[in-house]
Amino acid sequence: MPQKKPNVLGIVSFKVFPALMGGQKYIVDYYRALSKQTNVVLAVSKDNKEAVLTEKELNVLPFLFNHWYGFLNLIYCFKLVQIIKREKIDIIIINHSYFGWLGILLRWLTGKKLVIKSANLEAYRFRDMGRWGWQAYEVYEKWVHQKADRNFFISDEERIYAIEYWGINPTISYTVPYGINLAEPCNLFDKTESRNTVLSLHNLSVETKLFLFNGTLDYTPNEDALYIILNELVPRLNQAKIKYRIFVCGVQIKPNWELQLLACPTIIYKGFVENIQLYNKGTDCFICPITLGAGVKTKITDAIAASQMVIACKKSADGFNKNMLSKQLIVLDDYNWDGFAKAMIQISVNEIPETPIAFYSALNWANIVRDSLLYLPK
Repeated sequence: MPQKKPNVLGIVSFKVFPALMGGQKYIVDYYRALSKQTNVVLAVSKDNKEAVLTEKELNVLPFLFNHWYGFLNLIYCFKLVQIIKREKIDIIIINHSYFGWLGILLRWLTGKKLVIKSANLEAYRFRDMGRWGWQAYEVYEKWVHQKADRNFFISDEERIYAIEYWGINPTISYTVPYGINLAEPCNLFDKTESRNTVLSLHNLSVETKLFLFNGTLDYTPNEDALYIILNELVPRLNQAKIKYRIFVCGVQIKPNWELQLLACPTIIYKGFVENIQLYNKGTDCFICPITLGAGVKTKITDAIAASQMVIACKKSADGFNKNMLSKQLIVLDDYNWDGFAKAMIQISVNEIPETPIAFYSALNWANIVRDSLLYLPK
């Protein structure tokens, strides 16, 4: 007799709809895929109200306070308990550690099992961003993970770190990676057409090397990457006298960075691009000169899925199978800007790597969710 699949209550403490950024997609795409395999109710912060009208695949309830005012959600405990009873919830999943305390409280009130699903180790992200009090947050974050019935981490590196340094129980800790919806590599015709479209849109000659950097541009590690691109990579590329352009795409840029990017003749600042797949498919290489922050660089996953070459710092490449992607992912030591620029110079125009089929199988959302259901406490 097949085992009954659990009813899941997901709790999200910040704005994730519409899912434009990697962290948002990691949450929303997971629950969309999960809802195809079991029953899902999503309690989210109030700044997700538009999802009630736009979201067709999920039952979204936007009534919680954002994590900045998280303690005020004490007043919603009774409402959450009622949802758990009404929807016959078996499993509570807290996304990020911010609301971990709320999950622990709900478990105590209802007896339901608790999962903490982490997109990164927040304490170390705060440390790299220079935020005061990251050590205190580490104490809290460690406690939350120790109290959970299951822990889901976005990468093997972070799971192993939590086990070794936080004393997290390895038998209840699993890796749930950032996934993709593509099932196979992009075909040659699609890649060539996309590149020709990008060249035409920007009046560039066919021999121009096209690079892409994409991300949330007010995020400290990405701001640091903008500095590296402007002050370390561009001068080296110019000295080599190659024809190239670096496309910078993303949201939430600060005015000073926008002015600097617009002033650089070899950078094309695009801002938010709705069809980012055009640039993933149409540029020759994705660059990730990031040496700060935690978690998996989701944009690298998207680039590899689009059959794109990637050059990244060692810190940026955490969470990726270097052996599987040895012909596609070029990893340089952190701060080795001479080597990074040299790798960019050596990239061939219109080079199309063969992304291994195993990559699509391992990171397909349907497969990830199927495995994560097996990890859930009974």
